[in-house]
Amino acid sequence: MLNYYEQIANNKRQSFGIILLFIIFIIGTVYFIAQATNNPDLIPIAILFSASSSLVSYFAGDKIVLGLNGAKPAVRKEFFDFYTVTENLSQAAKIPVPKIYVIESQAMNAFASGRDPNHAVICATTGLLSKLNRTELEGVIGHELSHIKNYDIRLMTLVSILIGTLSILINMSWRIRNNDDDNKSSGIFMIIGLILIIFAPIIAQLIQLAISRRREFFADASSVAITHQPSGLISALKKLQLDNVPADFASTATASLYITNPFKGNKLASMFSTHPPIEDRIKTLESML
Repeated sequence: MLNYYEQIANNKRQSFGIILLFIIFIIGTVYFIAQATNNPDLIPIAILFSASSSLVSYFAGDKIVLGLNGAKPAVRKEFFDFYTVTENLSQAAKIPVPKIYVIESQAMNAFASGRDPNHAVICATTGLLSKLNRTELEGVIGHELSHIKNYDIRLMTLVSILIGTLSILINMSWRIRNNDDDNKSSGIFMIIGLILIIFAPIIAQLIQLAISRRREFFADASSVAITHQPSGLISALKKLQLDNVPADFASTATASLYITNPFKGNKLASMFSTHPPIEDRIKTLESML
């Protein structure tokens, strides 16, 4: 397993690598469409679209993710344990205290987002906050703070936003096809559009799978290093495993951000999950006892 410094360096390299591959994919796809439709103006649009979406995802990805999931700032008085646990563990992890948000839902889950420890947010559902005791909450928050400290949040946030951008591009391409008056080009464009629509979900899942499942194991281990007790996270994961409340707020684009797969009740959506099985994570943590 990589140490902290190797993990951080690896995450930074992969973040910029994914941005580069995404831009190349967008430009290449639109170039092919431009050739098929005899519309070269699509090429500079693709360059501008891919570059701007990458910049937006880097600098404002956390705000977009929070908006997509219906998160709102947590009130300290109402979520006192959430605040104090985050503050105490941030000090133990030697990172700035992230901004704290909540999602109104009885589903149990949490995630961290942002581009670095100085620009990070941590979010939990009200269901998780009400069903975990303080020790269990420490395990979950320690896990999310580990993602922040290890720069996992940059990579995971970028991937989430870029998957959403890919979906927008496919929808835009389909609309352009419908407004095409050239029958020949429209026929070619229809074939290309159908191919893109069919394979877009697969491409999106492959991008999500660029986030290695090893990061979850690493964050679990890092949480133990911060809290000095694996029992809290083990107990929390057991409760999360039994939770069957639908996570209506989650989307396939942001699923990889959460501590556990928000679609664990959906076999089809779980097939490409970036999360390792909870039972495997529990076994690994129990070996630390």
